[in-house]
Amino acid sequence: MDETLMSALFAATDAGLYAVDDEGTVIACNPGAERLLGYEPGTLIGVNAYRTLHPSIEESAAVPVQRPILQDVALGKRISGERAVLLRADGTPLAVWWTAAPLPTAGGGDHGAVVVFQDATAQREREGRRAERYALSETMREQAEYDLAETAWLGELTLAMTTTLDADEALHRLVRQLVPRLADTAVVSVADGHTHRLAAAAHHTPDVLPSDPNNEPAPEHPAHRAAVTRVIEGGGTQHLSDLAPAAGGEPDLLTLVEAEEALVLALRLRATTFGALTLARSSASPPFNEADRVLADEVARRISLGLDNARLHAAQANIAAALQRALLTDLPDVAGIELAAHYEPAQHAAEVGGDWYDAFLLDDGDLAMVIGDVTGHDIQAASRMSELRNMLRALAVDRPHELPGQILRRLDTAQARLTLADSATAVFTRLHRTRSGAWLASWSVAGHPPPLLVTADGDAHYLAGAHSMLLGLRPTIERPTTHTRLPAGATLLLYTDGLVESRTRSLDDGMTRLRQHATTHRHLPLRQLCATLARTLGDPRDDITLIAARTPTRPQNN
Repeated sequence: MDETLMSALFAATDAGLYAVDDEGTVIACNPGAERLLGYEPGTLIGVNAYRTLHPSIEESAAVPVQRPILQDVALGKRISGERAVLLRADGTPLAVWWTAAPLPTAGGGDHGAVVVFQDATAQREREGRRAERYALSETMREQAEYDLAETAWLGELTLAMTTTLDADEALHRLVRQLVPRLADTAVVSVADGHTHRLAAAAHHTPDVLPSDPNNEPAPEHPAHRAAVTRVIEGGGTQHLSDLAPAAGGEPDLLTLVEAEEALVLALRLRATTFGALTLARSSASPPFNEADRVLADEVARRISLGLDNARLHAAQANIAAALQRALLTDLPDVAGIELAAHYEPAQHAAEVGGDWYDAFLLDDGDLAMVIGDVTGHDIQAASRMSELRNMLRALAVDRPHELPGQILRRLDTAQARLTLADSATAVFTRLHRTRSGAWLASWSVAGHPPPLLVTADGDAHYLAGAHSMLLGLRPTIERPTTHTRLPAGATLLLYTDGLVESRTRSLDDGMTRLRQHATTHRHLPLRQLCATLARTLGDPRDDITLIAARTPTRPQNN
């Protein structure tokens, strides 16, 4: 190749290039090396590269150290480095990428090295900015993950408060989720007038607190009791840092959990204070910081919303139950027969239902006993139930000589003409006492579960006759009536579907359980029997209604 061209290329390249002999002295260099290293033209020649261009051990504290080039190229191989440093003429470091190769001599031996290097400062700066951006993105990602986890955790707290309308049960769930996420110990005190009671408590270590703090409460720490009282009386958050146990006496709750400090926050919504939330930490945990306080305030706010929701539901449920009971009639006093009824409102719905029972005397002295259910769980269903019940009463009293099936057919016709209800089920039973004192039953069933007859000797069976479709489907259909004799001491039970139907079991299982339980408890007084069956067998998500009659153990003559 032409030497002129080679010289032009050697001078024009942007990379620095220099050659050293076996002593490390620069014997040739291009203008790029002089420019990058800050040397005047021709002044780099003769410089000992090892001593001048490479940082000393003392100078290398802040810059990476590259092994002397000649130690490696002497082995006859090409070497390179990506994070090396060369010193400029003014002593400042220059970050470089470099490559070195042995410098061959005319005799074929290697007695020096050729070094090519480039300025890596810009690349290092780009890498630094990229590293900073990555670190920032990692910080933001970690913060986002923390925020997401905190939001999910707060959502779980809200779910614990809203998936049950039993306030105490909700609080027990909630305190278990507060530890150890927010505190070592969590306690909820509920306001009770001017005093308060422990509603729920949890500690991150099992068996530290009594198994049931409500029934086995530990004495209250004086400072904690005073702080809870101040909060209930309208004060703000209380920070307790002096929790030394009181001298003498039993260990208080905060002493049992070795609390070092505690926050007592108000459970307050608008002008109503429901109680106080206490969060305690031991000496092994870090003290509460500002972020903890903000999170604790949000937790207290959500607990307050849940307690307010439970309070409103309880008030509505009480109103609904009172209205439902007001629509039910008092039982007549019938000589020679025991009569009882029981109504159990749904526990998880503040609604008025369509269940009803009724019992009244006819002109000839017979007892009419009815149970029914109008579809729906609202005020409209309750009002239609009342209309249907009153219409059935009027028809039965006006035509005491007609059979139960005939009365139900007339009710069906009236329902269709007057739009008393979209659909309903009912059992109309008539009890007649003969001259010998025995009791006869006549009944008709309109789409309702059949009556249950339990004898004194424990035989229990459903009265399967006289069944027809529910009211409101075919108003002109004839409805059958069936008759049977009631043994002495027998119990005739009418009930609504909430007693035998459930989401967790089939109707057949429910009816089998009712027959078995009624047989087992047949010796109970009738009122107690009805209440026991309702609370043992009934689905708490539905209204449950029962009415029962029991004949005397021996016939009574007129």
